[in-house]
Amino acid sequence: MPHAVIFPGQGAAAPGVGHAWVDHPAWSVVTEAESVLERPLARLLLDADAAELATTRSSQLAVFLTSLVVWDALAPTLDEHPVAFAGHSLGQVTALVAAGALSRRDGFRLANRRADLSQSSADANPGRMAALIGAELDDAQRLTDAVDDLWVANDNAPGQVVVAGTPEAIERAAKVGPDLGIRKLKPLAVGHAFHTPLLADAAAELRPLLDTFTFAEPSAPVVANTDGLPHTLPEEWPVQMSRHLVEPVRWRACQKALVAAGSDTFLEVGPGRVLAGLAKRTVPDVTVHSLSQPDEVAALGPVAQISEVAR
Repeated sequence: MPHAVIFPGQGAAAPGVGHAWVDHPAWSVVTEAESVLERPLARLLLDADAAELATTRSSQLAVFLTSLVVWDALAPTLDEHPVAFAGHSLGQVTALVAAGALSRRDGFRLANRRADLSQSSADANPGRMAALIGAELDDAQRLTDAVDDLWVANDNAPGQVVVAGTPEAIERAAKVGPDLGIRKLKPLAVGHAFHTPLLADAAAELRPLLDTFTFAEPSAPVVANTDGLPHTLPEEWPVQMSRHLVEPVRWRACQKALVAAGSDTFLEVGPGRVLAGLAKRTVPDVTVHSLSQPDEVAALGPVAQISEVAR
């Protein structure tokens, strides 16, 4: 079965997610990251509580490391190479590493710097995000046209569009939304207005680091959040990775691009099952396997022989 690999973003981490992996050979990913970054990281996957994992810096690193641990265990078991990779927001960094477009060492450095800059931006420029219940992209765009300092941040799936902006803008949007046919805004438990111009300073500060990396041609195309299109040219990624901090995540388009690349199976690699839910809404004929634990990886077996477990 032609398969694509997808990686989750911030917010997918759960307390204690690493306990099942600590004695697995793939745990060496965490040890290597600690060596490269010269900071303790294992505790994020073992001891951090929900409150700590709700912070931007801790959440991003916990999700990134967990996803790479799972991928390190999964990759050698695959009989067929993925036809494409993609990652939601932070998960795009993981996708680049998994596809070989970025070395693991540079991936650690990028994820760490991105997390630090995102946290600093959140502290300096308070922002919020909210899901528009039952709304579509056109509805969201009408709302952002009507409210200053509000932007579309995620086009995730049919009926799953997220807006972001200043706290005042989110409050204003909740008041005017019903008049525009949006019945409810659901605040999200994140600490900033990600993928909006409020992160412009963070994007500018990240770019010099991106320019120090040597990107390579990936083993399979990586679908970018910014345009929902597959990319293979190494020189495109410094621009893409700085842009994606301030532009919407076009995840609906990303999923469709993975199908257009020939995939009929998605492997969701990392904590949580959020991406499986979005796929069910967007590409319901695709089979999705969510993999976050050693037993789930072991039970998967060769992708060419797996049975459907999620539709």
